[in-house]
Amino acid sequence: MAPVSDPSSFSSISKCSTKHLNLIYHVDFERHVLKGKVALTVEVLEDKFSSLTLDSKDLKIFKVSANGQAAQFALGTQHKFKGSPLEITLPFELSRGQHVIVEIEYETSPSATALQWLSPKQTAGKKQPYLFSQCQATHCRTMVPCQDTPSVKHTYYAQVSVPKELVALMSALHDGQEPDLSDSSRVIYRFRQPVAMPSYLIAIVVGALESRVIGPRSRVWSEKEYMDEAAYEFSETETMLKTAESLAGPYVWGQYDLLVMPPSFPYGGMENPCLTFVTPTVLAGDRSLAGVIAHEISHSWTGNLVTNRTWEHFWLNEGHTVYIERMIARCMESEQLRQFKGIGGWKELQESVKQFGANNVLTNLVPNLHEVNTDEAFSSVPYEKGFALLYHLEELMGGPEVFMGFVKSYIQLFAYGSVTTEEWKKYLFTYFKDKVDILNKVDWNGWMHTPGMPPVKPQYDTTMADACTALCQRWVKAKEGDLTSFTEADVKQLNSPQLIEFVALLLQEEPLPLSHVKKMQEVYQLNSVKNSEVRFRWLRVCVRAHWEEAVPLAMKMATEQGRMKFTRPLFKEVYNFSKYSDEAVKTFKEHRGAMHPVTAMLVAKDLKIDG
Repeated sequence: MAPVSDPSSFSSISKCSTKHLNLIYHVDFERHVLKGKVALTVEVLEDKFSSLTLDSKDLKIFKVSANGQAAQFALGTQHKFKGSPLEITLPFELSRGQHVIVEIEYETSPSATALQWLSPKQTAGKKQPYLFSQCQATHCRTMVPCQDTPSVKHTYYAQVSVPKELVALMSALHDGQEPDLSDSSRVIYRFRQPVAMPSYLIAIVVGALESRVIGPRSRVWSEKEYMDEAAYEFSETETMLKTAESLAGPYVWGQYDLLVMPPSFPYGGMENPCLTFVTPTVLAGDRSLAGVIAHEISHSWTGNLVTNRTWEHFWLNEGHTVYIERMIARCMESEQLRQFKGIGGWKELQESVKQFGANNVLTNLVPNLHEVNTDEAFSSVPYEKGFALLYHLEELMGGPEVFMGFVKSYIQLFAYGSVTTEEWKKYLFTYFKDKVDILNKVDWNGWMHTPGMPPVKPQYDTTMADACTALCQRWVKAKEGDLTSFTEADVKQLNSPQLIEFVALLLQEEPLPLSHVKKMQEVYQLNSVKNSEVRFRWLRVCVRAHWEEAVPLAMKMATEQGRMKFTRPLFKEVYNFSKYSDEAVKTFKEHRGAMHPVTAMLVAKDLKIDG
């Protein structure tokens, strides 16, 4: 493996590599800290090895030892978002190939960005507190001193002490539980993760959780208030897993459980191994959001098994995952649906490029992240520009079956390791060695290292999209006198993905007149649609048309859940309606404390609030 440097990490990855973590946590809900001890089994990669650097951020380090002997340590200067390097000097020297166990006693900070501590009133049950983590991309260092880079993969074992009315879960297999002998009011949960994985996939959750079996290797976990809905919504999990295995190879993680998160969870899902975290906004009751689950399942191969070497190669995780997710849709539904999703993805990419600006290097497929906060670089670019490239290559190489053969082979070759764009590309040329002349004609620089939209726009089958486009255009072109021609029948023949697309198309047009939006509500009753993908787009359409009644609805949706995909655009939309800019800022300040730290940081930026 070529030597690598990771601009998002301080850790000494060329000198040593973590092979295993042994974690002991005491979860303290009163102080909002994890009191911890971690033992890292580290393999030495050079001779005369006597010091190492780990990533840490806002951690209190009490004691460090190496193979049981006291070791000296110091925290380096704090960087504005990368944290402080933890520099450890060993009391002895080691040679290449040897191992050392570095043990660190420490405590997290109440403001650790990986952890969100919820008060009982912020949960569905309202009686017990709740804790969850979100380490991707570079937040694990606020929870564990470690080599916080996706280039290093390790197994882990953990024991977690929690109040006995609560349940602890981790991104690992359950290994039993027992009373905490040091405190009769607590219980210790044990976990083991035998498959090597990067630090960003370490995850912990503690809350009043229940579970229900939904398949031979799957349970759904949630607070009891969500359980019936969740068990119904995710009943197709095993079918999806089997479909993914038929495409990508065996599922190696043993268990595939789903956890419905509290509303403030900032993402649609997080592919933590053995335990996918899912936003409760997918509980729309119409199975239309199966794509979120198909996406997280696909990560079991692309991301978790084959991992981007650094966050600059994030598209290798996300582009391939979107590609497999849409192949699952093709197998379970139709090729037309896959094509339709491709069209929707292209629009999301256009929106991201517009927001960043077409010359912004963060719209490169492979961006330079030197001195860039990965949270601020996050967008649909790696997902949708990545997918568009893979789809373009699929067309050039001979269709979906042929190209999926390459993807499966790529996964087998790089399984359990990490990979760069260069290595991926080299293997693409090796696999399609009889089609190198075609591959040489691809504008690689335009795709990889040039900002803005891709150099080629894929040609998708528009069968499912045509109805959405036609209806959108009818509204855009309608004069006041034409409004009586619209009826509820217009949307009755559209399925959920098409309804989402119809409203998304309206957002790409100039704002509709207020009279049109009011008429649309009257005939389609969009205010009562539960599907959050439809709802958040519809509320944006209303606010853009300056329909004042929609402002409180938009603010309600922005604050009663915290999925950034919904919350950020809703706040921005209200903020841009000049009459309500102050209202947006005031609402944000009132709810900031209940938001996930990353969400709060980015919304504050969107609303131009300093500090």
